[in-house]
Parts: sequence; structure tokens; C-alpha cells
Amino acid sequence: MIHEIPLEEATLHGYFSSVLTPVLSVDPGDSVRFQSLNARWHWEPDTDFVERDAQLHDGHALTGPIEVRGARAGQTLVVSIDEVMPRNWGVTFANGTPFAWRIDGDTATDERGKTVSLAPFLGVIGMPPAELGIHSTGPPRSSGGNIDCKLLVAGTTLYLPIPVDGALLSAGDGHAAQGDGEVSGTAIECPVERAQLTLTLSDLELRSPIARIRDAWVAFGFDEDLDLAAEHAMATMLDLMEREFGLERSHALALSSVVVDLHVTQIVNGTKGVHAVLRDDAIR
Repeated sequence: MIHEIPLEEATLHGYFSSVLTPVLSVDPGDSVRFQSLNARWHWEPDTDFVERDAQLHDGHALTGPIEVRGARAGQTLVVSIDEVMPRNWGVTFANGTPFAWRIDGDTATDERGKTVSLAPFLGVIGMPPAELGIHSTGPPRSSGGNIDCKLLVAGTTLYLPIPVDGALLSAGDGHAAQGDGEVSGTAIECPVERAQLTLTLSDLELRSPIARIRDAWVAFGFDEDLDLAAEHAMATMLDLMEREFGLERSHALALSSVVVDLHVTQIVNGTKGVHAVLRDDAIR
């Protein structure tokens, strides 16, 4: 079943909390379709979509939360990213200066005439921490959130450890294109005309998120220290390699040093991100 979430004040929030009331409850296997504001709460350039308590809702404009019936803390939420279609405009900031983009088809052209290819994705897909209180949308966490990984385009699947019963998934922060690192602090920040996610459950045990992209596995690590983020990404990748290939830990580590690539996901969210990539044809 496909559920529609309308774009309205009641379905938007700018923080994570386990006590937020779900805007929708779905069964495992259901899909959710929605529109999304850009991270700065805009549907049209330089115009707030709704009036809000900017002190409370001071983070990304997120749609949700979405309750998944039967989801329990300790399980894994499987998020199939079916579609991400940006609107016709975006903006990138560099040292406080905005650069406007016109999005048309598979490309975007900035106000100075430079054109880039699109690879749209949602920067934020995640669930609230188990701890009570209000939590920022800024840092990525083991339960997802502001991962900002350019690989999470339509056709990929994200696996997130569930921290709270019901899952309470929220999503948003449309990016029309981004480089690894997101070095200015922003991608092509854009509203999303249409996004669709399909949500299922798994008993897979994860210490941090993983993703299945075309022809590869990806494992994520997050920490304020980039070195530790890399260690966390590799710990999750080694778990994956042990499970998928039946390897001992030391053998998995030796092989990973030969075939696993580490990428800086982003360095700008306070908590930095690293993703480890293992291609399907790397081990035969």
C-alpha cells in the first residue's frame, strides 16, 4: 500500500524526539510518498513555507514521524528509496554567499552559468534517539538522521538500527547533487517535488547503518573525530564481511585493507561521517 503525507504544518518538524506524535502509521512493506521543503523550510526561494517556533524547530524541515507497526527497539528498519525528484530550484552557500541553481531534467545550472549533473537524494533519513528530550537534526547518529551521503539515491536501500518502538522515521533535506565531504556545508539544497520510501523490518543486528547500492555494500561510521568515524565505519564493514562471507575477523580485516574503500561522507555536521564501500566484484 502507498500512503500519501500532505505537505503542511502538521506534518513538519525541525527536531528529533521520541515523544513526537506520528503523522502516519504504516504496516511493514508499505510505501510512503511525500513532498519535502528544503532544509531552510522553503518551498519557494527565500520564503518560509509556514510560520514556526524557530527556537524549537531550529533544524532541517523534516516530514514525519512515521510509525511502523510492530517495529521494536533493537530491530533494523529497512528503507528502500524508491524515488527522489527535486523541484526546479536549489541553492548552495559558500562562506555565507548564496549561489542559486535552476534545475531542469538531469542537470542544474547556477546563476553564473556552470552546469552539473544531478544525483538527488534525501540528506536526512532517520529516527530519534531513545533518550527523552529534544535532539538536533544536525548530526548523523547510529539511527540515521543527517547522513548526507550522495550514494543514497533512488534504487538504494538503507538499513538503520531502530532505537525506539514504532521506529518513528522522519525524512527530508533534499539534495539535488553533492560531493563527498560537502565541503562548503551545503549541497544543492532543494525542495523535493516527490519522494517515496518503502519501509520493512529485519532482525539484522547492526552497530551503525549500512546500505545496499548498485553493485556494492556501504557501511557508515560517525564521530566528532574523523579517525574514529573511520574506525566505526570499518567495524560495521567487518561485521558485514564476517556475515556475508563467513570470514574470521582477522581475515576480514586483511581483505578489507585490500578491497574496501573509505570515503569522507561529510565533514560539516559537527559529527563527521565516513562510509566504507565494498564492491561486489572485489572478492571472488
